[in-house]
Amino acid sequence: MDFNINVFGSFRVTDTIEFLITDTTISIWIVMGLLLFLALIVRIKSRNWDPMVKPTGFQNVMEICIDGWEKFYKSNTSDVVAYLSPWFFSLLVFLLISNMIGIVPGVRPPTADWGMTFPLALLSFFLIQFAGVRHRPKAYLKGIFLEPVFVFAPLNVIGELARPISLSFRLFGNILGGMILLSLLYGIAPFITRLVLPVPLHIYFDLAAGALQAVIFTMLSLTFVSIAADS
Repeated sequence: MDFNINVFGSFRVTDTIEFLITDTTISIWIVMGLLLFLALIVRIKSRNWDPMVKPTGFQNVMEICIDGWEKFYKSNTSDVVAYLSPWFFSLLVFLLISNMIGIVPGVRPPTADWGMTFPLALLSFFLIQFAGVRHRPKAYLKGIFLEPVFVFAPLNVIGELARPISLSFRLFGNILGGMILLSLLYGIAPFITRLVLPVPLHIYFDLAAGALQAVIFTMLSLTFVSIAADS
């Protein structure tokens, strides 16, 4: 397992703009393909769902997931940001697959690259500002620039700007740290040991820790948005 970012190719848009195709890029394409495939399956199977008939099989699983998410979302946010539930559900599913895809040999988790986690954290940052300005503009801006007194405005602004950085590094550091530990294990462990010992470690770092970090990132993001919108 290699935790360095490998460049497989590039394509040039202009003489000064060139896009690199890295293993992170390929991993993102794989995750996107899996999400599109899952969405297509749900779409095809949901055509004949009858709300008056007791759900079974795949429909039952999907309804359990959606109902569970809605209960979780409503219990951790205010009603004023209920319209953002689909976005945070999509974010959670994306992060779950992105964090866990490292269990597939040769595939690098996209979230082990800060270039992936920082844009996601930046989106959460913009949502926080959007929710605060939309739902209580005067109180929100006052909290940033005038509380407790005006001289603390620079510190309040720094605190706001630090949120996407801390969010992105928390997710990035945990996923990359797991990759480094597994890489060291593969490098120093005897061949026979590599066949057995990495299994529980992959289960922890790729599945358990991956799911936990996805939930933490989503939970912190929606909590910050809810506080900004209805503090």
